[in-house]
Amino acid sequence: VQLQASGGGLVQAGGSLRLSCAASGRTFSSYCMGWFRQALGKEREFVAASSWPGGRTYHEDSVKGRFTISRENAENTVYLQMNSLKPEDTAVYYCAAALFRGITTGPREYDYWGQGTQVTVSS
Repeated sequence: VQLQASGGGLVQAGGSLRLSCAASGRTFSSYCMGWFRQALGKEREFVAASSWPGGRTYHEDSVKGRFTISRENAENTVYLQMNSLKPEDTAVYYCAAALFRGITTGPREYDYWGQGTQVTVSS
């Protein structure tokens, strides 16, 4: 599976961005899809995931109510809608795919990773 993330950029605090991750290769719908982020000097952390089989999502506490993960299996794409952005959301955001039935938040469970897209939120 190849993953291509896009949609990052510079935004003011309180603004919104929508990240996209296009997948190619094996059947997209058979993967748990996740978003992670890594701020400068910090470890990669879980942000959100969409289950396989579909229908369930899980968001990390600090983004609940602000970020929403969604997926369009017909388009082989997973999205991360980010609203009410804060400076502390600044990071490189990565999409990832896991051959995992359900939802997993551990980065080691993910088998494939995209290249990352930079999100910068100014105060």
